[in-house]
This record gives sequence, C-alpha cells and structure tokens, in this order.
Amino acid sequence: MPAVLITGGTGLIGKALSPMLLRKGYTVIILTRNASAPKDQLQGISYAQWNVETGEIDKAAVAKADYIIHLAGAGVAEKRWTNKRKKEIIESRTKSSALLIKALQETGSNVKAVISSSAIGWYGPDNANSLQKGFTEDTASSPDFLGETCKVWEESIKPAEALGKRLAILRTGIVLSNDGGALAEFKKPLKFGIAAILGGGNQITSWIHIDDICRMYTYALENNISGIFNGVAPHPVTNKTLTLSLAKATKGKSYIAVHVPAFVLKMMLGEMSVEVLKSTNVSVAKFQQKGFQFLYPSIDAALGNLAKAVADDK
Repeated sequence: MPAVLITGGTGLIGKALSPMLLRKGYTVIILTRNASAPKDQLQGISYAQWNVETGEIDKAAVAKADYIIHLAGAGVAEKRWTNKRKKEIIESRTKSSALLIKALQETGSNVKAVISSSAIGWYGPDNANSLQKGFTEDTASSPDFLGETCKVWEESIKPAEALGKRLAILRTGIVLSNDGGALAEFKKPLKFGIAAILGGGNQITSWIHIDDICRMYTYALENNISGIFNGVAPHPVTNKTLTLSLAKATKGKSYIAVHVPAFVLKMMLGEMSVEVLKSTNVSVAKFQQKGFQFLYPSIDAALGNLAKAVADDK
C-alpha cells in the first residue's frame, strides 16, 4: 500500500484527512514531536519523530513515504499577533519546509509528490475585480502580514520541484468543521442565543467544508496535479449570511442577531481583527477545471451536514 507522510497530522485538517486516506487504501505516517506518546491509533497509522526547532527528523520515515502532505504551521488565530507570535507563525512554516527538503535531499527518497498547504491570507482585501470574479491564483501576494507569510511559506517548499517532486499547493480558506477551527468560534455566542455578526457583516468569507478540503488534498495527490490552487468552496458568502445560516442550522429561530462593532473587535483581537473584518472573495474555478466536484458547494449544504452530524452524535 502506498504510504503518505503527513506533517501537521494532529491539526484540524490532518485529523480528518488521515482516516480518509486509510479508507482509500493508503498507510499514513504522521510526523510528530512526541512519537512515543500513547495515542488513539487507527490501524494503518504510525508515528515518526521530528522537531522543527532542533532540526530532528526520522529519515527512515521519509524514505518509506510515497507522498508527503505538508500541513505543519502554528495556528494563525490561536493567539494575539505579538512580534514573537508572528515570528512563530512564519518560522513554523518555513523551517518545517526546510527540514523536509533537507530530508528529501539526504534520503534520495522515492516520494512522488508533495502536496503543501498555504492559505487565502495570500490575498489582500477585495477590489472591484475580485468582488466580481474572485481572486485567482495568479494574483500577487498582499503586502500585509498574512500575505508575506504565505509568500515565504510557499517559497519554502518550492525546492521540492528541483528535487524532481511533483508539487501542488492549496491556498486553504476558512475550514468549517465540528472539531474546532473557525466554526467553534462562531458557535460560542450561539450558546447564549446570540448570532454575532462581525462588523458590518458584508465582508465576504471564502469557506470550505472539512470533508471537501480533505478530498481536495487526496484529489491532488491522486490526479497528477501540480501548481497552486485555491482551496475554497465555489460559493463564498458574507459574514452575515454565514452567521445567520449557522444560527438557523443550530438554533432554529431561537436566536438574536447582534452586530459586534469593528472597534470592539480591534480591542479584543488587536491586529488580527483586520483579517476577520477583511472581505476576500476567492475563486476555485482552476481546481474545478481539473474535474473536482464538491460534496458541499453551498453554505446551507455544509452547515446542514455539520449540524446533522452533531445531532446524530447526541
């Protein structure tokens, strides 16, 4: 069975992607800082040691891999953006890429392809053209913090191509999942019956269901796809639409819509507030042209599925 080596395998996407790969007949090797820690291990998943800070990596695991899916990176929204945190966000991505490249060079591995994560933070705020057609992959990176982060992140994994590895990069949007991430934050006010619309609520959110982003990774892996692609659903929505759709899916009519003023968000989040208030309309047409079809193309389909999953678990 082909082996897929995953970095960031314990993160939101990695935890959903691993069992999907198992179901498709792959074995999975997850690189982790503590490979000996007891885990709820699924048959077909093994763990190998690496430490980005010390430059440690299990070269035998790299040598076993047929494919690499590179998801590693400190969470952008987990903490306030102090200078120290910004450095962590950037270096967790660039140093992990450099460690992978070094291991590929030194093992003479049989890795056929590297599928790497990036983010739609590459793009700046919407302009007249993007509002009409959506940002496409040939758009220049934004000069702000996330734009620069995504630029050096993508550049850090590019040397894989010089090693003869097929490289595909997915600029991922806001991932909707019941297991954490942005959706968990959107749900918090709903526990009190409040649908919290951020700022004016007209800013466009380019989102994607967790199952579809995992399917995009496997599709890129299996279909000889290379290059840079946006990893978003085909129908972005405004923050207001997303918030009210989530409220309806989870609370029925038992909620009150409240706008959270921009100045409050700035006090709460600091510089990060720019991102939650930013409108980013991103196009996924390039990946769709490769033949990919979404399970959850609309926000109602995505949130309906996630709400049903929660109800079924109760």
